[in-house]
Amino acid sequence: MHTFEILRRPVVTEKSTMLQEAGKYVFEVAVGASKHDIRKAVEAAFGVKVVGVGTMNVRGKTKRFGPRPVHKRSWKKAIVTLAPGENITIFEGV
Repeated sequence: MHTFEILRRPVVTEKSTMLQEAGKYVFEVAVGASKHDIRKAVEAAFGVKVVGVGTMNVRGKTKRFGPRPVHKRSWKKAIVTLAPGENITIFEGV
């Protein structure tokens, strides 16, 4: 997989913003990406040193649109821990 196929988008929520203060950044990643692939992709894309990568599969929720239920898609989330002193600037909705 290519570097920019692995990292889909940053996850910008209240919780992920608080994690940034501890040097942890949250990304939506490709479902087939391994921790090693994610580490290489973040280091190549942002030029930072990655200390650790945690991943989890987020199951899609079932929502209702009128009488019919619709299943949201499942996706994979990665929490990337950077070396002390490193940071990534993420602009969302500029």
